[in-house]
Amino acid sequence: MLNINTALRFIDRFSAPQPVSAHCDLPCGVYDPAQARIEAESVKGCMEKYHGSDDADFKARAVAIKEERSEMVKHHLWVLWTDYFKPPHLETYPELHTLFWEATKLAGEAKKTTDVAKADELLAAIAGIDKIFWETKA
Repeated sequence: MLNINTALRFIDRFSAPQPVSAHCDLPCGVYDPAQARIEAESVKGCMEKYHGSDDADFKARAVAIKEERSEMVKHHLWVLWTDYFKPPHLETYPELHTLFWEATKLAGEAKKTTDVAKADELLAAIAGIDKIFWETKA
């Protein structure tokens, strides 16, 4: 028969917290600029639909959704920038700071306008980040 102290030591061995290293609270390891791109495409789509409608209520909804999606673009870019990219990436790609700064600024500007050209600029900036991201994943 197993005594209680032996049983508790056995349980502790398997249930004790183990040190881990991860990029976030949950070590999922899933990063992809596609998340930012999809939200940016939604921003552009809302802008296009805004210009294609004469309905004031529809336009107001399009603007609200566009602003929400613009903020989500910034969020996805910041996570990628702060959690995925590391100092060795900067050594290889010194333009990363500028690319992320410009992309997040464009996402902020997209919140303030319905100019589809601004959404195209945002998508182009994300494409630059995407290119480097996949080069670092290889």
